[in-house]
Amino acid sequence: MTAKTKFIIGGAIILAALAWLGFVGFQESKAYYITVDEFSEMKDGLDGKTLKLAGDVVAGSIDRSTPQMEFVIASPKTSIRVRYTGSGIIPDTFKDGSKALVEGKLEADGIFNARHIEAKCASKYEAEYDDRTVS
Repeated sequence: MTAKTKFIIGGAIILAALAWLGFVGFQESKAYYITVDEFSEMKDGLDGKTLKLAGDVVAGSIDRSTPQMEFVIASPKTSIRVRYTGSGIIPDTFKDGSKALVEGKLEADGIFNARHIEAKCASKYEAEYDDRTVS
């Protein structure tokens, strides 16, 4: 085997390995964005899939007494318990009644295991509305 052939084979192996790693990394980072209502309707088909789940934090549900904070997010029709196992800092806007977006997977015990939390307080970002008539 010539040196040129060895170089081509080695280059092809390296390119194939990089392509495989890129594909696997993309598959693992892909997350479906759904609401709590959609989640409850599709629950059976979501095992093992990474999801971004959106809902409202239920007032009084935030439990910071355990090593892994737990809370409930809900929509008008249903709710789901979430366990935060991530290492990131929890946003200041994460509080009762705030809109939350959690990223993670559904565990066998039925609790959504979140690795990442995003939250915003809707009232903080809404423009003031004045319904008085202007003359």
